[in-house]
Amino acid sequence: MGYVELHCHSNYSFQEGASFPYELLERAKELGYTSLALTDHDNLVASMEFTRAANYIGIQPIIGSEITLEDGYHLTLLAKNKKGYSNLSRIISYAHINGERKKPQVDMELLKKYPEGLIALTGCSKGYIPQLLSTGSFDKAEKTLKEYSDIFGTENLYLEMQQNFIHGDTARNNLLLDISKRNNIPTVATNNVHYHVQSRYKLNDTLVSIKNNLTLDNSHKYHRSNDQFYLKSTEEMEILFASSPESLENTLKIAERCDFNLEKEVIYKFPEYRTPDGASVNQYLRRICEKAAKDKYGYISTRVRSRLDEELRRIKKHKLSGFFLIYYDIIQISREIVVELNNDNPSLLIINNSPGRGRGSSVAMLVGYLIGLSHIDPLNYDLGLDRFLPEDSNNVPDIDLDFPRDIREELIKRVHSKYGWQYAALTGAISTYKTKSSFGDIGKVLNINSEEVKKFMNKVSEADSLNEIDLDMHKRYTQKPWLNFFELAVELIGFPKFLQQHSGGMVISSTPIIDMVPVVPGAVKDRYIMQWDKDSIEQARMVKIDFLALGTLSQMHDILESIAVSGKKPIDISRINFEDGKVYNSIREADTVGVFQIESAAQMQTSPRLKPTNLDDMAYQVAAVRPGVGVSNGVTNFIKRRNGQ
Repeated sequence: MGYVELHCHSNYSFQEGASFPYELLERAKELGYTSLALTDHDNLVASMEFTRAANYIGIQPIIGSEITLEDGYHLTLLAKNKKGYSNLSRIISYAHINGERKKPQVDMELLKKYPEGLIALTGCSKGYIPQLLSTGSFDKAEKTLKEYSDIFGTENLYLEMQQNFIHGDTARNNLLLDISKRNNIPTVATNNVHYHVQSRYKLNDTLVSIKNNLTLDNSHKYHRSNDQFYLKSTEEMEILFASSPESLENTLKIAERCDFNLEKEVIYKFPEYRTPDGASVNQYLRRICEKAAKDKYGYISTRVRSRLDEELRRIKKHKLSGFFLIYYDIIQISREIVVELNNDNPSLLIINNSPGRGRGSSVAMLVGYLIGLSHIDPLNYDLGLDRFLPEDSNNVPDIDLDFPRDIREELIKRVHSKYGWQYAALTGAISTYKTKSSFGDIGKVLNINSEEVKKFMNKVSEADSLNEIDLDMHKRYTQKPWLNFFELAVELIGFPKFLQQHSGGMVISSTPIIDMVPVVPGAVKDRYIMQWDKDSIEQARMVKIDFLALGTLSQMHDILESIAVSGKKPIDISRINFEDGKVYNSIREADTVGVFQIESAAQMQTSPRLKPTNLDDMAYQVAAVRPGVGVSNGVTNFIKRRNGQ
């Protein structure tokens, strides 16, 4: 007959699933599935990762989610097509935005607004209709079913049946079959999967205990009742649903209708830039750069003109004028913030000193220097374009911007406000279990004394294996609860713990981001985070702009303020004397405590040996003190050559 699972949770349901997406897919392949749905709780965090793995393995990916309705009831939604996926993403976004943080809620009005392209399954035992039937509220169940059918259409609604050998399953399924016949709404079988193989039930129970901050012994009421929530074979499901074979057949029919592939169909568009006077983006960028060049150099020399023309030619060729103008706007916003933060001191409006600093190969761009992305004149150092903006490239350049901390905090809010949280959102990041956090949480769940866990961790770090631990300790660690501890802790390492904010990456889009991935409130007020990490947004070819906080820039900002307050001439930090001998005397004497990038012990040991006299020397020094460079006396040999020895 055939069967595919349409209700399946990975470990991205966060403490509610005990298998990675790829583990579920590999097991599904072994079982002969042609399709598999991923329906994590209230999120699409793993949707891109799941889709890519499914495409690689050769299984049709179906993207869905088990959403939380008002009063905590569940409903399973599956995307039939691109529109359905977009609507699912919007439903999840607004559920998080409108609900309490970490307590998303979907009301009927939200479902009525975005039903197109979705297939609805009435949910597990925590679904509203199953709950109503189980408590004898038959009329209310019929009324709710009618509401669902009005929203999604009878052709897109299925009564979800599950048989996990739990008291009440059989009675509830009989009631679902009865209401199905009376209302002509088909049934569908699912297994509410939370792990790919049966043995993972112990880890799933452990994760639920961690979620509720309880020991394993004190959290039974939160666990699933048994170990039956694994990916089952067609043969197993046929036995369970022998009395309703049509519910198995309907899984295949639904899978056929879910004709959507996230990896191939999500299209990101970098925001179109609207110039203030109707000029083209190429003309407007040139105008800004030429004005800045006159301010920086006094006039536009042949050398400046030649370099500027070449850069603008490449930018136009790669259609990146709008990209650089977005950065220009961000720099202008950051300047406005500086003025506002110091509105009691108008002299601090120093136009040449943009608060942000580009890093890496982006400083090679004269255009970047002129629009405020960089404080290094690339012509002074003969920096080439080919690393940052090669003649032939299919990738959007990557620019990291460092800001003083207080300015960065406000800048993120302003960008959200300027574009709207639906169009500008911070990149997500997944906090995962490392060895220490895994051992710590498992120790708590198994009620093992924390000092004993620390002692164990120290022993393990000192030994190559458990076999090398002394005999008395080994006897203890090969008995319960230590056997369970070690098994569970090893399985848990690498599991996702929660979604958090990336260090500073933000995506800005011409089309709503919430059509591509849900956006949810961050832990910090007025911040909004995408439910994808940097790897997923890279696969969607989204352009990430990095706003990073750098304490050194906060110090620099304070210094420039102090100079301005003293009444002295404002300093353009990009036009200072970079070969000031007094500065290099301090560096050669290793008097660099608190100086960004050259304050480590290794750097302070290198400075007196290298004896830097200019920025080129500093670039060599910072590059030399890196992992791997010192192998076979690499740094020593370099310094000898540098000093003519």
